[in-house]
Amino acid sequence: GLSLAPSTHRPSILPLQLRITCKDVPATTLYDVLHDTQYRKKWDSNVIETYDIGRLTANADVGYYAWKCPSPLKNRDFVTLRSWLPLGNDYMIINYSVKHPKYPPRKDFVRAVSLQTGYLVKANGPLACTLYYLTQVDPRGEHPAWHMSRGNAAAMKKIYKAGLKYQEWKQKHEPGFKPWVYPEQNTLPSISLAELSLQHAESLENIDESGLAEDRMHISDDEA
Repeated sequence: GLSLAPSTHRPSILPLQLRITCKDVPATTLYDVLHDTQYRKKWDSNVIETYDIGRLTANADVGYYAWKCPSPLKNRDFVTLRSWLPLGNDYMIINYSVKHPKYPPRKDFVRAVSLQTGYLVKANGPLACTLYYLTQVDPRGEHPAWHMSRGNAAAMKKIYKAGLKYQEWKQKHEPGFKPWVYPEQNTLPSISLAELSLQHAESLENIDESGLAEDRMHISDDEA
């Protein structure tokens, strides 16, 4: 079984907090960007594969996300339970890693663990917002800390840029389809909490990549 709260976690994994002010992007638009899996494949140059697995409730689902790490690090993936909540003009999305029997760790990826990750979108009037991002992720492996912080900072800028272009993109891609806003549109298979368990990092492979120097990494900053 599983409760809708993350477990106690390794004290060595420090939380990372970031914030970005998004001028000319309404809070509702940024909230859509964070939810829209199809759009993510367009703006997120690190994504290898992402899809929704199933829904738990009208405002909670389980999804899969795999992303490219800079060579020579191994690529990572997640299976996470995500829940969301509109708070007046603000929006919150949180996720943490779970185990799903049909989506075990894959040989071609290192299964990372989101201990807890949260987005808070706060409206700054009707046409702008601030995105707050808090994450505590165990990438499994002695992963260089500089890579995690740099990668997350670049991702925040990409989300903002994606927000500026979302309305135009969405007009051409099922403009009325937003199951995160209209739960009756959600056609994902139903998942019961009994099928899931918390993903504890200790049960996963731990690889040592700490010797990989920063100057050997090949990181694409072209869209950052």
